[in-house]
Amino acid sequence: MSNKGKIAVGIHVVILTLNESVHIARCIESCKDQVESITVIDSGSTDGTVEIAEKLGAEVVRHPWVNYATQLNFGISTLVAKGGWLLRIDADEVLHPAAPCRLSEAVSQAGGDCDGILVQRRIYFLGRRIKYGAIEPSWQLRLWRNGQGRCEQRWMDEHVIVNGNVQKSDIIISDINLNSLTWWSTKHNQYASREAIDLLNARFAFLKADKLPASGASPQARARRFLKEKFYLRTPAGVRTIAYFLYRYVIRLGFLDGRPGFYFHLLQGLWYRSLVDAKIFEIEELAKKKGISIASAIKDRTGFVVDES
Repeated sequence: MSNKGKIAVGIHVVILTLNESVHIARCIESCKDQVESITVIDSGSTDGTVEIAEKLGAEVVRHPWVNYATQLNFGISTLVAKGGWLLRIDADEVLHPAAPCRLSEAVSQAGGDCDGILVQRRIYFLGRRIKYGAIEPSWQLRLWRNGQGRCEQRWMDEHVIVNGNVQKSDIIISDINLNSLTWWSTKHNQYASREAIDLLNARFAFLKADKLPASGASPQARARRFLKEKFYLRTPAGVRTIAYFLYRYVIRLGFLDGRPGFYFHLLQGLWYRSLVDAKIFEIEELAKKKGISIASAIKDRTGFVVDES
């Protein structure tokens, strides 16, 4: 990595990629001056992502895709011998240059019982930062002691969990995707299939699923999952999606995000959540009609193979 600025010796970055040529250079450039090494775990890019990453000094490891958690845990195991700390950042994200805290400062301020550091994540949509609608603040565990953390095994909404405690920092990671809205909607269609699997599993328990611990994870992530599982999922499908959108857009002032915010909260808060529920309904109806297992119906409708063992 570059010697420009103060490099955080002992901090290593892991990035998961698949055809991210439009983003990968920006992502690497945003953090390479603050870290010792960058490793890209690529699942078969054909658009030059690998070549760009290698040209910028990143190590590229190829590994077939199963799901996000499996891929990230492979990356974690690949880097465990390096020691120090790991930073997870997505290819379409950047380490915010104006953040009041550098990685090295956050690590130096971590107490002896702290294994994970929470960062603030910002989302940009159609060129605008989305601040309202319960989007900010968003605290995510992205920096942790190497060897002390792993990604929980889920198909969607997976989080890193660590052995020790976690603490907040002033590090900011911004999600600024440069792809088209058509790409975004296609991606969220895939997300909806993955989330449908997790929500069906919450009811039918056909897969082993990790639970967020009382410590060692983002408190915000624990609270949101608790509300989803104990309240949201127990509300009728047609009611909960509309109520959720109104909560975000009206009660939590999502309308203050302007026109881009309207489209974001409508698509991500109403359309996406409705699509998840529709997929759940489709899978359950197919299982009943054909007399097959939920896992078999999932494979038929989504193409995903879930392990029932």
